Amino acid sequence: MRVIGVIRNSRRERLSREEFEELLESAGYEVLAILEQNREEHPRYNIGRGKLEELKRLVEDLRPDKVVFANKLTPSQAYNLWKELRVDVIDRWQLVLEIFEKRAHSKEAKLQVELASLQYEVPLVKEAIRRIKLGDRAGFKGMGEYQTQQYLKHIRYRMGKIRKELEKVRADREVKRKRREEMGFILVALVGYTNAGKSTLLNALAGEEVEARQQMFTTLATTTRRFKLGRKRALVTDTVGFIDNLPPFIVEAFHSTLEEITRADIIVLVLDASEPWAEVRRKVLASLRVLRELKAPDKPMIIALNKIDLVEEEDAEEKARLLGKLLEEVAPNVRAIVKISAKEGRLEELYRALEESIPELPKYRAFRVVIPPTEDAGKVISTIEAIGEVLDVQYGESTVVHALIQTGMIKELTKMNVRIEHLNESDKVEQLENGK
Repeated sequence: MRVIGVIRNSRRERLSREEFEELLESAGYEVLAILEQNREEHPRYNIGRGKLEELKRLVEDLRPDKVVFANKLTPSQAYNLWKELRVDVIDRWQLVLEIFEKRAHSKEAKLQVELASLQYEVPLVKEAIRRIKLGDRAGFKGMGEYQTQQYLKHIRYRMGKIRKELEKVRADREVKRKRREEMGFILVALVGYTNAGKSTLLNALAGEEVEARQQMFTTLATTTRRFKLGRKRALVTDTVGFIDNLPPFIVEAFHSTLEEITRADIIVLVLDASEPWAEVRRKVLASLRVLRELKAPDKPMIIALNKIDLVEEEDAEEKARLLGKLLEEVAPNVRAIVKISAKEGRLEELYRALEESIPELPKYRAFRVVIPPTEDAGKVISTIEAIGEVLDVQYGESTVVHALIQTGMIKELTKMNVRIEHLNESDKVEQLENGK
């Protein structure tokens, strides 16, 4: 399908032409031309009248199947543009939804995409009804007023049904999540801009072969796998990629998927180190905005500069330095900035940062574990290492272990016939200073 793209930049918002072209390519479109304009939004056409006339001439000459705007169009603007151009007009978010529809494979992903599409369609149908009452057009998709109103009722009914189905999926996921917590797993969520290499990183960590392509929005459903993090029980989850100004209706539709981020113990924000600094900066700030919308900005976070195999070492170091300076003010919860290559398996810095972040997690508390001589001390210590952090071991008639242990795992540990005493914060600090 052949399209003409339109980008309007303003003082407050500058859109990436490269990203827009990548979105069009991901949707399977042949791009005939890209028209750009620098001005504030025109209330009727989004672009100015002069640029609209230029666009009309391009449409007449090139005969595209669609005109795609990189900007968000109001229903009124979309209708006015269609009336002037007499060709289908869609905006950035409708383009994103088209890509989602192509990528959705699981039942959950298909339901989420359908819900987002219906939410996007509601204001368009309302605008069609308003226009019909004004005698301005034949109706939405050629339907009359009665048919359009009936279609709106159908949309709302279908949205309600989808939400109920997604609620069941969410409930099932909650059961699995609680089971993981009961087993003492550390939950790590991979987040970041689309096409940053999150799926490739999951494959490298977990030794899996999850689909990973050099294209936008390959992942629309969460994938969780176990991976080795020293002796810890750890799970890593790949999540749907972010994009600048992610609209509320997509966040709502993918709530059950994005919820994995809010429930994670550690967030790994993956960035593409091979991109220019301006793009790295834009994408990290866009990702942080999404995390704020999800109410997950205070989670312990590690920034992973991925694809360092594609850049010089000095370039990667400079981007890490600039990121550190940028994030000092906007993301104080960042524990480390690491350089990795998921493709080549160069993950040493990431593993080290993850292990160093574990003792600081809120789920850990300081305990003294007294192992009687009748019990296998080695087995107990091994169990503690899987669900916590051993700080100090004192051998004697009874073995005494000072450790940071997940509070939810204490019940399991007591089954091993040991005595457990909670340490206060001063004891915890002392053990961290004097322990291993």
